[in-house]
Amino acid sequence: VRQRLKEWYQDSKGKKGEKRRELDVSQCFAPLLKWILSLWKSEDKCLALAIDATNIGQNFTVLSLHVLYQGCGIPVAWKIVKGTEKGSWKPHWLHIFHYVKDVVPNYWQVIVLADRGLYADWLFETICSLNWHPFLRINHQGHYQLRCDPEWRCLDTVAPKTGTQWSGYVTCFKNHSLECTLLARWDEGYKEPWLIVTDLEPTQAQSFWYGLRSWIESSYRDIKSDGWQWHKTRLREPDRAERIWLAMAIATLWAVTLGSEKQQHLSKQFNDKTKPNSRINSKSASRRKERNISCFLQGLINIIADLICGKGISLNGLFPRQSFSLNTS
Repeated sequence: VRQRLKEWYQDSKGKKGEKRRELDVSQCFAPLLKWILSLWKSEDKCLALAIDATNIGQNFTVLSLHVLYQGCGIPVAWKIVKGTEKGSWKPHWLHIFHYVKDVVPNYWQVIVLADRGLYADWLFETICSLNWHPFLRINHQGHYQLRCDPEWRCLDTVAPKTGTQWSGYVTCFKNHSLECTLLARWDEGYKEPWLIVTDLEPTQAQSFWYGLRSWIESSYRDIKSDGWQWHKTRLREPDRAERIWLAMAIATLWAVTLGSEKQQHLSKQFNDKTKPNSRINSKSASRRKERNISCFLQGLINIIADLICGKGISLNGLFPRQSFSLNTS
């Protein structure tokens, strides 16, 4: 099995025999996203995506796009470069978006979240061109201008203290100006506010949706130390690493799907046991809580148990809880 995996991720020139080919991972991005959408068991066609970068020491930098799902993230497109490689990331992000641009039907509501280190006006425009909605955090340095108001104001005055929030149409930045909706929110326990730019109407968007972005960080942990242990890789060639990421992406989809299905089953059992006509009295029922573990970890436990019992692979569906919904009223 190990030799077969090596034959699969190597370049064609590194394989034995004649007429050997190598896998172009980019061609798998659209089918992988279509596969996830086909498993989506929800009447609400809302999809949250996130982009970010992660490093493996000085060896690799991975730029990736993930579907966000119940505290987890499923990689659907990525580009891996050497960690010491210089140059702009713009061509790589455009490459990623190019291969998934026609996959999601137009009637789906899609938001794309990114941290402030990735903000760029071209990124905002690229996401809009896909009929998706950017949800990009920005730094609080700089200025903004209200519609029909010539005065430029400092961005750090939008939400000046904890417990405040605001939204409205603005022109952001004096240089490379952006016409957008600005969302600001400063919650207790945070050192500074969230400042988010989007193309959505102020009445459609909610600033707390940005909290979904942390799920991609959970996804990186699942790929590394909490799951597939990729931080221990000895690979040094980005092309080979990209093929290994395809295997891990499908394995993550498998684990999250099984974990989601198991949690649905456990949740139904819990609800049945705590109905009013159950023998459990209301006081004890109110004290009981479901144990919260991630879909990924739950799925990983199920996979190990199934392999021990000799069961086959099954992918029955994804059951998203409503994470956001655009208010179109």
